[in-house]
Amino acid sequence: MSNLQDIYGPETICFGCGPANEDGLQIKSFVEGDVVVADWTPEPHHQAFPGVVNGGIIGSLLDCHSNWTAAWHLFDARGDGRFPVTVTADFHVKLRRPTPAGVPLHLEAKVAEAEDPRVVVEATLEADGKVCGTCRATFIAVEEGHPAFHRW
Repeated sequence: MSNLQDIYGPETICFGCGPANEDGLQIKSFVEGDVVVADWTPEPHHQAFPGVVNGGIIGSLLDCHSNWTAAWHLFDARGDGRFPVTVTADFHVKLRRPTPAGVPLHLEAKVAEAEDPRVVVEATLEADGKVCGTCRATFIAVEEGHPAFHRW
């Protein structure tokens, strides 16, 4: 299966996950059962200081990956063939340890709670098999009239 972003949002310009944003992070999220995973490798310009990834980059990775997890959950649960547009209502990131630069980062996200149109997702970011960051976030599916509605 291809990644969610390229299938459902190829024209998306989001900094974290938009395939159409050449200057963005362009994460690619894949469904594996009830977990959504992504692997991403930071470049030198993603560092906060030598050898460590910037916390804002980590937040963007966790937020975007979790958002796609929420949208996928609603798409699957609704079964109407329309991929919903979800936006972040809140997200809480915990930076557990410095995230090393220059090594692949692994993201995993899973739905913790859902009551359509609201989905709560819990996610982790790992480097070298160690959890460097966690996130718990709430996403809401938006309808026509919301500024983000036509983003994908």
